[in-house]
Amino acid sequence: MGVDYWNGAQAAHRRVMMKAAGYSDIDIRRKPHIGLPNSYMAGSPGSAHLRQIAEAVKEGIWSAGGVPVEFGIPATCGNIANGAEELKYEQVGRDIVAMSVEFVTKVHNFDGLAMIASCDNIIAGCYLAAMRLDIPSMVVTGGSMQPGQHCGETIVEADLDAARFSGASEEDLMEMEDNVCPSFGACPSMGTANTMQMLGEVLNLVIPGTSTIPATDNAKLRKAREAGMYAVEMSKKNIKPSEIITKEVIMNSIMFDMAVAGSTNAVLHILSYAYELGIEITLEDFERYAKEIKCINAVVPSGPYTVVDFHYAGGVLNVMKMLEKKLFTDLPSMYKDRTWRDILDTITPEENEVIRSLENPLFDEPGLKILRGNLSPNGAIVRPTAVYEEVMYMKGKAKVYEGDREAFEAIQAGKIVAGDIIVIRYEGCKGAPGMKELMLSIDALIGKGLHKSVGLISDARFSGFNFGAIIGHVSPEAFDGGNIALVENGDEIVIDIPNGEVSMLVSDEELENRRKNWVRPKLKEGKGCLNIYAKMCRPAEEGGAMQPWDLDGKYSSR
Repeated sequence: MGVDYWNGAQAAHRRVMMKAAGYSDIDIRRKPHIGLPNSYMAGSPGSAHLRQIAEAVKEGIWSAGGVPVEFGIPATCGNIANGAEELKYEQVGRDIVAMSVEFVTKVHNFDGLAMIASCDNIIAGCYLAAMRLDIPSMVVTGGSMQPGQHCGETIVEADLDAARFSGASEEDLMEMEDNVCPSFGACPSMGTANTMQMLGEVLNLVIPGTSTIPATDNAKLRKAREAGMYAVEMSKKNIKPSEIITKEVIMNSIMFDMAVAGSTNAVLHILSYAYELGIEITLEDFERYAKEIKCINAVVPSGPYTVVDFHYAGGVLNVMKMLEKKLFTDLPSMYKDRTWRDILDTITPEENEVIRSLENPLFDEPGLKILRGNLSPNGAIVRPTAVYEEVMYMKGKAKVYEGDREAFEAIQAGKIVAGDIIVIRYEGCKGAPGMKELMLSIDALIGKGLHKSVGLISDARFSGFNFGAIIGHVSPEAFDGGNIALVENGDEIVIDIPNGEVSMLVSDEELENRRKNWVRPKLKEGKGCLNIYAKMCRPAEEGGAMQPWDLDGKYSSR
């Protein structure tokens, strides 16, 4: 505890501020102070309900003898900027959230953290903050929303975009709008938000069995109260992330992500966590487990079910039980004195239509796959379970565009035909800057019915909602002079997902000649957080976070 920080004459000025805020002397001096970073934001269903969850967490902290100190952290909803240039801010948001938590926590000298978050890069930033600060920390998730019902069918948010580009009338779209997102919580497909909520359990930052409780289920409040109580216990026992997030825990998170076909964005986050902890993890680790772990999860877009179905089909713990023979289980759980083996010994595997066993996978492919070739020598990422059989292998002519909107306009104008391979560049970490999610062009392909006959390659990233032969995170990115910057219209490109290859059929000599004429473009943002991000971020294959320091190796031997 930070007792010395709050006691003695030197702390009078601190105590008076806390007293003026309503805290009593005994609370200030003798009880563990638990910071409550709350990502409540009124403009998103993923965060508009978090005040109620925060109140339950605070009740738990008070009842266990702690002092909750709630404060706000930035929160956005990626769908607000869907299709807009501002979507490139989302990736940067992870680092801004982590820094916000770091800033307040350092000044207030909290004994522990109970962070409250649901969505995409916000919850990812909370995990990053926990690892950076290395004080007893947990995250309480907001859970997933209920799926919508429209014309007798279950629908999710991505269906609205598909309908929009398929030519649905404004009247039809309005009717879908009123039904597609019927509750609070993260959109119920296997997007980044739910992927990261689930991974919190595996990373020992979310209480096992709680991450996917739907926002509409009152068990969410009960478990939030219990989480608050355990946050106090963690602080008293001084259970730090560096003690319970080892290299093997990170490996477990990779295996889990393969099994559930999580969002490709999870790769960026996992890599940044390892770097933050000084643990050496590379894309080769993802490649290795991709050969061992097949997708066993039938949640959209890899199957017809939602995360609500996933939760009631056994959730994260059921998947972990299915993976038990592959996982590292003789290592600490969030409870420290209980291993993951202890936890899984209490779980009975339940194979069902949502969660399969490793012996009976949903696909013969992993949920994520690393592709390499002369177009992306440092690696690119695809989600094979969301790729149609017709485009698992493609050889086609390149059509090159300098951004998402430019490609979108070409698709809308009918300039893209079956067999084409779209190349979208200068949308990576530095090129965007911010590593934009491509939504316009991909949704347009689906709306035009080209998602089963056209490939797309980019140094940008994708939403977890997206599907098709879409390959992202190409590295080195175009802004750094990667070969994707040298592609010309008409170049033949090969996409071979089964064999893990993405290449342009252009000789090394020709590429060298083109490189002599390449000029790095001017950075698109002259000031502000995007400019700072572009100058401070690591490349995509190292997580793309603002971590300009060298890997310190502090925990690399663990």
